[in-house]
Amino acid sequence: MLRTRFNEALKESMRAKEMRAVSTIRMILAALKDRDIAARTRGVTDGIDEAEIMSMLQGLIKQRNESAAMYEQGGRPELAEKEREEIAVIEGFLPKQMSEEEVTAAISAIVGELGASSIKDMGRVMAELKARHAGQMDFAKAGGLVKQSLSGK
Repeated sequence: MLRTRFNEALKESMRAKEMRAVSTIRMILAALKDRDIAARTRGVTDGIDEAEIMSMLQGLIKQRNESAAMYEQGGRPELAEKEREEIAVIEGFLPKQMSEEEVTAAISAIVGELGASSIKDMGRVMAELKARHAGQMDFAKAGGLVKQSLSGK
């Protein structure tokens, strides 16, 4: 489904002559192709799944955020703005991000379902969060909340 959205968005951006969107979507498609090729070594012949694509998109956003911060520090606001524009294009393909309250509720539900009781269960909880909520939350922040939840017991 996402692959189709990328191609449709590329065509629309080209028709509208939105060059930032065109270059960003092409970059996404190139990264996707790289991931598909790398997945072949694992025996995945028909490309990576939607969850891996979501993870890839989040990684691209993280890279652009880091680059924007570096450009700001280096006194290059025009390059930082370019990175932020790319982030906006990439975010258009991700589902709506969960609020902190929703993330906390999701963590509590999974901890309860899995019967997680100690920090040793953190890996299982995080794996389940990623399976259910790929692309909907920042897993770095969620990891801290899971740790806090499990250590509080």
